[in-house]
Formats: sequence, structure tokens, C-alpha cells
Amino acid sequence: MSPTSKNYISTTNACKLCKPLGACIAFRGIEGAVPFLHGSQGCATYMRRYIISHFREPMDIASSSLGEKHAIYGGGANLKLGLKNVMAKYHGRLIGVATTCLTETIGDDVPMIVKEFRREFPDTIEENGSPELVTVSTPSYSGTHMEGFHAAIAAVVDQLAAATEPHEGINLLPGFVSPADVRYLKEILSDFGLSATVLPDISLTLDGPALKEYEKIPCGGTPLESIKAMAGSRATIEFGRTIVGKPSAGRLLKSRFSVPLHSMGTPIGLRESDRFFGTLEQISGREIPVKYSLERGRLVDAYVDGHKYLFGRRAVVYGEEDLVVGLTAFLTEIGIRPVLCASGGTSGRLGQAVNEVMEDLAAEPPVILEGVDFHEIAEKAESLNPKLLIGNSKGYHLARKWGVPLVRVGFPVHDRFGAQRTLHTGYRGAQTLLDNIINAILENEQQASTVGYTYL
Repeated sequence: MSPTSKNYISTTNACKLCKPLGACIAFRGIEGAVPFLHGSQGCATYMRRYIISHFREPMDIASSSLGEKHAIYGGGANLKLGLKNVMAKYHGRLIGVATTCLTETIGDDVPMIVKEFRREFPDTIEENGSPELVTVSTPSYSGTHMEGFHAAIAAVVDQLAAATEPHEGINLLPGFVSPADVRYLKEILSDFGLSATVLPDISLTLDGPALKEYEKIPCGGTPLESIKAMAGSRATIEFGRTIVGKPSAGRLLKSRFSVPLHSMGTPIGLRESDRFFGTLEQISGREIPVKYSLERGRLVDAYVDGHKYLFGRRAVVYGEEDLVVGLTAFLTEIGIRPVLCASGGTSGRLGQAVNEVMEDLAAEPPVILEGVDFHEIAEKAESLNPKLLIGNSKGYHLARKWGVPLVRVGFPVHDRFGAQRTLHTGYRGAQTLLDNIINAILENEQQASTVGYTYL
């Protein structure tokens, strides 16, 4: 090894999750869909455990259950048998087939295998309602759960959307936000008089009511008919500053069907939400409804009221890249200083996106870390003296070690209840985050106080 070569260090507590997991969540947001992993049974079990723990909802993920011999002889036969079984047991309207590390490494051509399945078993397909079969390549070694999520949405649009008559509806591609966020975004669109196709729509499929009988496939999700008609929409709004320049569902609709694309950051905080509401005013031709003007006004008032607790406080922000960007925009405008922004993602866009959302705020740029794990985050953060952590549950051990509050946002949140109902987006979401952050800081100060004062 060259003296200048960097020693390889294994990942220690990754700041990301695997690519097919993101694809499974995306497929779950489609009406009548069954996520299907072409790989070993362990992959599906691991992903179900993470998803169920966060959303507190049952989550079925089908698997082709490959074993050792299939690593040599290929998994085509298992995939075909698995598709037949899933069709017979679930009677779904769509089966989303995502690949895993194993099947990508051995070279299984999944689109070709699915084509063979259609040709070999037309009667089976017809008898079970002729479900759509969507395939997406998602080996974990090529990206994070967010890249798998976006890849699945792009594959759905690529393989289902078709040229159609123009209509007045719009498309909203919100990325990976909470079910509560999706409900709020749908409410906003409705109040602007806009008929929208939200893809994916996990507002019910991953946060449903208690039922007397178990549903193999939960109600809700984006209707397939709406997905097929996305090509005729008058506009697409796509959230995500770090997916700029990459293949995405929004860019596919623009390039193939000439659907105008409005690309913007996830609307977290005042300014990013202003951009979103401004776009809706432009598309709808309507002024912002009074209820949202009032929400904005109350948020500004809360910024003023809470400023004394927040100004100058040093924070570490970590998680999915676009969530980190949105949170950084929000934290900067409320007076908190993000000293480190970190993600396991490797888009190459995180630093530029953070700089864009911090423009005109005279804030000192934070340290940016991409493609890192929590070991690397801890090494860098300790020298920056953070007083607040904002991210998912995987950073708890650092908050405990440093004696600072952790505000849990994003995915996964395993050690708190109600993660699926956490609002992040819009003025209402910013208000929720602001309250949570200030209260976490106050609680930490009370616990550290020798007198335990109760008036702050």
C-alpha cells in the first residue's frame, strides 16, 4: 500500500439505509401495490422491521427467497414462482419488483425475466386481475434508501404514464415525507382549487385507522389511473434540491411529455414554504388562502417569541440529504447556527444546496460531510461543540454522550411514538418543528439545572 493511501475503515452505524428499502416505501404509496424484493428472505425481513417500527403499521414485503444455489444458477425461476404466488394470494393491482445486492451481483436481468413471465403465464396474469408489473434496479451498494425511493417513483412513471389528453390536474412529487406531511400538502392543494396526483401517497397506507379485519393491501395510495394520466397534467411540482441534474419522475414527464416542471426544495421553514406557496399561486391563478396567511403570520410571531432561546445555538443536522437541506434553511432563519450538515448520501449536491438555502442570511457556512457514517460524524462534531442534534433516532448515542438534546425528525425514528404524524412541511410543519426544538432545549436546561427552576 502506498504511504499516501488512506486506510479502509468499515462503516460504523451508517447514516443511511439500503436502496431497496426506499423502493418498498415508494411502492407502498400506490393504490393496490405489493412491494416485491428479488433477493434473499433476510432483505425483506430487515426492511419490514425498520418500516414497521417507524410507522407502527403492518408492512408486507414479498420476496423471491433466493438461497445459496441461486447465487450460482440464477434466480429467474424463483422470481416467476414468487410473482405467481403473490398474484394468487394478494390480488394486487401492481407488483413493484425491486432488485437487491445479490441479484444485481449475479447479473439477473429482471426486466427480461418479467417479460418472459408475461409471455409464459398469460392465463395466470389474467386470472388474477392483470396487475401491472414495475421493475426497478436498486442494489444497496449503488446508493441509499433515498435513491431507491426516487428510482422507484421514476420507474413507475416511466413504465405506466402514457400520452393522454391534456387536463387541468397537476402532479406533486413530494419525495420521502411523513404521512402527516402528505395529508397537509393535499389539503393545501385542495384549498388552492387544484386537482393533484400525489406520488407516492402514503397518507393512509402507512398511517391508517384501526380495522376489524386485517387488510393484506391497505386502502389508499395513488390511483393507477391517475399515474397513467400524469403525462397530460398542466404542471409538475417536484421537491428535492439534491436531485437536480439526476433522472427523476419530474424530468421524465418534462422530457417525454412536455409537462412543465417546477423543481424546488422540500418546503421546510418560512422561505422554502414561501417558494412553494408562490408556485401554487402562479399555477392556480389564485391568491394564497387566508388560513395559510394566518399560519404564516403566527409562525413569524413564534420566531420572534422563541428567538431568545435559539439565537447562536450550535447544531448538528444529519439524515437524508434533502431533509438536511430543508432543516438547514429552517434552522438558519430561526437563529440557530448549523455547524455540521451530514448525510450518508453521495449526490455531490449537498454542499451547494445548503449554500443556496443560506443565501442572504449572513450565516457562517457549516461543515459539509457526504457519504459518512456516525463514527465520522462524531469525530468531526466533537471539535465543533454542538449544543443540539437534529435527525433520526440513530444519533441518540451521540446526544446522550454529549448531554445535548436530540430533536427527532426524518426516518427512522424507533425510540419515540408518533413519527408518522410528525409535520415537517409548510408553515404548519415549521411551527411544529419550532415548538419541538425549543421545548427540547428547555427540558435539557431544566434537567441540567441544580435548582430545577420552572419558569423559563
